[in-house]
Amino acid sequence: MMDIKMRSDCPISCSLDIWGDKWSLLIVRDLMFSKQCTYGDFLKSDEKIATNILASRLQMLEMNGLITKQDHPESKAKVLYKLTQKGIDLLPIMIEINLWADKYFTLPAERKEILAEVKKDKEAFIKEKTIELQRHTN
Repeated sequence: MMDIKMRSDCPISCSLDIWGDKWSLLIVRDLMFSKQCTYGDFLKSDEKIATNILASRLQMLEMNGLITKQDHPESKAKVLYKLTQKGIDLLPIMIEINLWADKYFTLPAERKEILAEVKKDKEAFIKEKTIELQRHTN
């Protein structure tokens, strides 16, 4: 794991040093919710991340143990990116960000459907999604 110089002992500050920039959270989002797993898949996201920023964030997330890089089963030219357990453990935070956004923004219908499921039983949704993500990492 990368030795990061922390600005303070504050747990929020330390956490944000690892995953707190918008691009890192969008990569985690894609791995959690869209199952986007290759470099090219990330480049296709609506946010249009630049290649140099994507490469930097993928490397940083991997060095900090949030994602792993594996050989692609169908192409030697590609690699698959997957969440580690440490990355999967961000799921409750991602859910809360989505719930906050639902309160203040107009969200797409497919995201509203997911959040409707979350609102029925958040703990059950997180447990089920965590199991699904853990299966996906193997």
